[in-house]
Amino acid sequence: MAELLNWLFGQYADYSTTFIVLELIAVVFGVASVLLASRTNILVFPIGLVSTAIFVYLLWKWQLFGDMFINAYYTVMSLYGWINWSKNKKNQSIETHESNNVRIEHLHAGDVPILSALAVGTMSFVALIYYFRPVINNGFSFDGAVLGVHLFTWVDYTDMLTTALFLMAMWLMARRKIEHWILWIIADAISVPLYFYKGFTFTALQYVVFTLIAIWAYYEWQRRYRIQPRAAYA
Repeated sequence: MAELLNWLFGQYADYSTTFIVLELIAVVFGVASVLLASRTNILVFPIGLVSTAIFVYLLWKWQLFGDMFINAYYTVMSLYGWINWSKNKKNQSIETHESNNVRIEHLHAGDVPILSALAVGTMSFVALIYYFRPVINNGFSFDGAVLGVHLFTWVDYTDMLTTALFLMAMWLMARRKIEHWILWIIADAISVPLYFYKGFTFTALQYVVFTLIAIWAYYEWQRRYRIQPRAAYA
């Protein structure tokens, strides 16, 4: 048992108390935001902003730039989603005289080109960051820095994939599309072993919870879509 605990949490012995506390706060707010999203509660966005803002800071300090970019994007998309959901909720209230839920929609063919562009652009951007990682880690100096795709590891390639999946999911979530949960499930499941490997146990455990919630939320959104008033999506 002691060996298992050391394997899971041993890396935190070298972390400052501030970093550990911040990671725990970000995890708690992150889980809360996903639970709120599963209930189509608009508070998902302000609660999520706390988590993503903290993770942007922590991931910059840990030099996990792909992950940092994800959370920076989450922060921007949370603001967009907050506005989009608020507007939709107001319109639905006028049309149906109900204000409890946000209208849920399915993915449309018109969304595919945007998703494809987002995926390609994201993977290219993250690849560029990792290509110049030696320069970034060298204080943004090219002196002595060795560049090349051959320096990429399987973690880097996996990071590119999960970053693209997460960004597509967040965009679909802001647009209230049910299918965003499928992307969350896939990306969250991949992130569990990835973060364990990176040594961030609390964050890895967070993604275990995220995966389970996302599976349940997918079916919950399907149910809500079936029972919502036709006027809400006519």
